[in-house]
Amino acid sequence: MSTTTVDTDRRDSAIEQLFDAAIGALELLHVYVGDRLGLYAALAQVPDATPVELATRAGIAERYAREWLEEQAVAGLIDVTVDDGDALTRRYCLPSGVAEVMTDLDSLNYLVPLASLFASLGQTMPAVLDAFRTGGGVPYAAYGADLRVGIARLNRPMFLHQLAADWISALPDIEARLRRTVDPARVADLGCGSGWSSIAFARAYPAVLVDGIDLDQASVAEARRNASIAGVADRVSFGNRDAGSPDLAGRYDLVTFFETVHDMADPVAALRAARALLTRAGAVLVADEKVAETFIAPGDELERFNYGWSALHCLPAALTEPGSAGTGSVMRPDTLRRYADAAGFATTTVLPIEHDFWRFYRLDP
Repeated sequence: MSTTTVDTDRRDSAIEQLFDAAIGALELLHVYVGDRLGLYAALAQVPDATPVELATRAGIAERYAREWLEEQAVAGLIDVTVDDGDALTRRYCLPSGVAEVMTDLDSLNYLVPLASLFASLGQTMPAVLDAFRTGGGVPYAAYGADLRVGIARLNRPMFLHQLAADWISALPDIEARLRRTVDPARVADLGCGSGWSSIAFARAYPAVLVDGIDLDQASVAEARRNASIAGVADRVSFGNRDAGSPDLAGRYDLVTFFETVHDMADPVAALRAARALLTRAGAVLVADEKVAETFIAPGDELERFNYGWSALHCLPAALTEPGSAGTGSVMRPDTLRRYADAAGFATTTVLPIEHDFWRFYRLDP
């Protein structure tokens, strides 16, 4: 009769990892509540507040306000300013540093949208489980507004602050074309989502003309609203159309894919279509996940983050189409190069752009 020796250190480490993950998940859902119900925004408007005052300002029930405030204080996200032992009169404040993360839409440190991204996964888990069993996929739209809007809110500060200053400056020949006022440059923003990348081009380069293209109708409708509010709708257009349409061929100085290639069922066809869109001296800019160049296990936090998203969202969304490449979030540089080579590009260059989450590639025909 054989016996199995239990690696108690590995067991205890797994127990700790799962318990810590459970705490983090619960706290993230409380962040989701605070974001969606405007609780952080309400706290940011006053020096401090009691549960009754927060409930009144935010339009929620006092008992829930009290429990949420206590949970956030225990989690260390908000501070207790006055504690006389009475839960009803205890006062809480939102520290300025936390307020930036939770309420400053323009800050590069604005990370509260992560909570809505994770909430979107919860509503799709039955469909994801079914996809695991059948090998099928889960449509992007099934993840709902929490995912669509969350991605837009999360990426918006990067586009508005970094696109022109840090990313396009790494393509000096393309940047020079974007700055010209005679015979304005044209940009095709493929997989534009809610349009903030397209809008960022128009705001940074006053003459440029941008066509944002996305298959998701809700995203395109939102992009049009965002462009109108931003005052650039005269130079930025959005549509649900095929980027491979012959009438678009040879029109664009720059074609961009921001965090979209790994989600595409046929990335080679998409890149081939992008190549056909280019003017003679045009280029394609791809920004995608900054994953390790080779598989390493255990991985670092960024690798864990990307693998976490892959099987629950990016892979299922791509596998909705027959014959999908099924790339997943973890698209390593060699994979992108292979796709680009198959699409007919002559060179694929990793650009020297420092970024915490994305790696940038220039593709030249």
